[in-house]
Amino acid sequence: MVPTPLITGTVIYAIIGAALCALTFGALVTGKLSKDNAAIANVVIIIATFSTWLFWLCAWLHQWHPLIKPIYEE
Repeated sequence: MVPTPLITGTVIYAIIGAALCALTFGALVTGKLSKDNAAIANVVIIIATFSTWLFWLCAWLHQWHPLIKPIYEE
């Protein structure tokens, strides 16, 4: 079973990526971006969104199950 924070974070990153791609499409439709620049912007947005999501995922997983557990001596 997948933990709820993992699903929530993934959905948030998917929404951010989709919103940025929609903004690029809007700029393409209004003529503020050329077709080539819009294509490059979409690739950059997808790669950046995936990279930041992957970094967040690694940070979250390392906090969820740390590799080194602290040993408390009394």
